[in-house]
Amino acid sequence: MDGKIVVRDIKKKFVSGKTSLPVVGGVSLVVEDGEFVAIVGPSGCGKSTLMKIISGFERPDEGSIHIDGKAARGPSPKGIVISQHGSVFPWLTVQQNLMFGLNGDQHGDKAALADHHAAMVGLKGFENSYPRELSGGMLKRVEIARALVVKPEILFMDEPFSALDALMNLRMRTELLRILEEERHTVILITHDVEEAIYLADRIMVLSPRPTVIQATFSVPHPHPRRLSSPALQQLKEDILAELGL
Repeated sequence: MDGKIVVRDIKKKFVSGKTSLPVVGGVSLVVEDGEFVAIVGPSGCGKSTLMKIISGFERPDEGSIHIDGKAARGPSPKGIVISQHGSVFPWLTVQQNLMFGLNGDQHGDKAALADHHAAMVGLKGFENSYPRELSGGMLKRVEIARALVVKPEILFMDEPFSALDALMNLRMRTELLRILEEERHTVILITHDVEEAIYLADRIMVLSPRPTVIQATFSVPHPHPRRLSSPALQQLKEDILAELGL
């Protein structure tokens, strides 16, 4: 199988004493270069564990992950994770947070690069603000900008907007799409929100209950911006919810 990311039959179980809990039951997938893939599944099915394995922060018991044809045995320098938990340093300003990952001398004017990405996510004028001075939505923008400033080829997104209120969630989805129009990235998104997956992704994979496998795959061949109220996307939502037993 060729692709930007190739996952072959990965399995994972957690052992505590004499108890063994199978979490990932055998997952294979291929993500093409520049593709946006969303993965949805029931609560507790192993979505985050699967993401940790694919992004290199957890080792599978069986199976393999290849990125650009090379075996990945740890976090890839080509990818970066944006999680639901937040990773902004509270003692640094927005600009300093964005400059934090710019190691080496190949980046040129790091402050200018940080300010460019702050402006890209709508934070122009807040470069010298500290996280305590920002709203939750603005903090999420800082996280996205800090991920993008290092020019990753792959974005691993683990429910990045789940802590936001509904209105801010919608705004951040739209903002992410705008950014992806400007800069090419391959994206894997873990989400529990079916509408979020439909709004953003080129392809949606539905996971089964634990030990999880890919139960169904849906293509989303609709241009952006998408009207979730359209009959075609409403039917897609119903089909995905049916796979989830709802």
